[in-house]
Amino acid sequence: MKKHLIAFSLIILVLLAGVIFYLAQGDTAQLPPGADVGREPTFTAARSEMVPTINVAEAKPWHAGEHPTAARGLSASRFADGLAHPRSLLRLPNGDILVAETNSPPRQTGGIVSRVMNYLMGKAGAGVPSANRITLLRDADGDGRAEVKTAFLTGLHSPYGMALIGDTLFVANTDALMAFPYKTGDTRIVAKGRKILNLPAQAPNMHWTRSLVAGPSGLLYVGVGANSNIGENGLELEENRANVLEVNPKTGDYRIFASGLRNPVGLAFEPESGVLWGVVNERDMLGSDLVPDYLTRVEFGGFYGWPWNYWGGYEDRRVQPQRPEVREYTKRPDYALGNHVAPLGLSFAAGAKLGDAFRNGAFVGLHGSWNRKPAAGYKVVFVPFADNGEVGKAKPVDVLTGFLDSDGDARGRPVDVTIDAAGTLLVSDDVGGVVWRVASAR
Repeated sequence: MKKHLIAFSLIILVLLAGVIFYLAQGDTAQLPPGADVGREPTFTAARSEMVPTINVAEAKPWHAGEHPTAARGLSASRFADGLAHPRSLLRLPNGDILVAETNSPPRQTGGIVSRVMNYLMGKAGAGVPSANRITLLRDADGDGRAEVKTAFLTGLHSPYGMALIGDTLFVANTDALMAFPYKTGDTRIVAKGRKILNLPAQAPNMHWTRSLVAGPSGLLYVGVGANSNIGENGLELEENRANVLEVNPKTGDYRIFASGLRNPVGLAFEPESGVLWGVVNERDMLGSDLVPDYLTRVEFGGFYGWPWNYWGGYEDRRVQPQRPEVREYTKRPDYALGNHVAPLGLSFAAGAKLGDAFRNGAFVGLHGSWNRKPAAGYKVVFVPFADNGEVGKAKPVDVLTGFLDSDGDARGRPVDVTIDAAGTLLVSDDVGGVVWRVASAR
């Protein structure tokens, strides 16, 4: 009992230190609303934080009959609920939806930092053990509600990304890319599966998610986040991390397709141009108004700055030794989504039947961050594109909001987004345990 009291007291002291440090700095959110989004975001001066800003929205999930707020002309309803921390989504050719019920693998609990992180994760609704399964959702009668909810694939290891090529379903566990035989209409896979490629999962395995998308040429693209904020754990722990890997699923051969992307969680191919795009979670502890998370083309051979630079060449002087010679090779992202909004889901609007306002562009799930004051994210937005497959100059449009209540508590946190066979938008909500359906109200 005494040991538990000492540990709890230390956690409280660390949290209090963070609060005191933050109050001493004053309100760091100085940008006007919307200044940190778009193709030309506004920047504030970098301010290194000894203790990160902590602003965790406590998880208080939805009550029966409640739902987030859809944009004008749209409606929100429950496609499926009662799920265990639903994250990534995949639509199968017959219209079935796969959802990964997953969370991070068990974290270290020996140190104070780990204990604090576990406490904060629990408060945010992310402290539940991983269900380690993929669940199939089927709406056979077309009423907008999945009447079939069944365990499709179990025994996984913190699965996240999913992709289907022909009769093979690929699943990105936190530590390996796996392949499973798939037959259209099946409601369960019992095959053990085969390993295609080991993926880096060294402790502490920060950014455990492994995004996955199949390319037009039959190759796979895996997003692997950094194992740290700015390499402070040692760059030897960052091998093949902060990258998008291009994988040949037949041979397991791979190469680094793009690098310097701190945490590329959502990946998708733009349908008109066939170009790979991604949403990226940028670095922390430079204040509430730095650094913008972003949406960008992911180009072969492209270097996007992490850890030495951000936003096309702004130097992060905390990183030592500096690498000034890489600045001229650092690509600038295409579109800022906001500071610390934590974008996770990305889906282009091809096939959507939500009206002309949402005809051409990208839907992005903003999970919301723990280290910005005031809170940012906690919504789904639409980023308009031009007809040539390039991102436009317009600001993002709110599609689904209301995940934060008037007390600042999180009723839910949006994760992934995808268009279903009926042209509606599906949104996974890990805190709420729900997959939301956003449809035209007309």
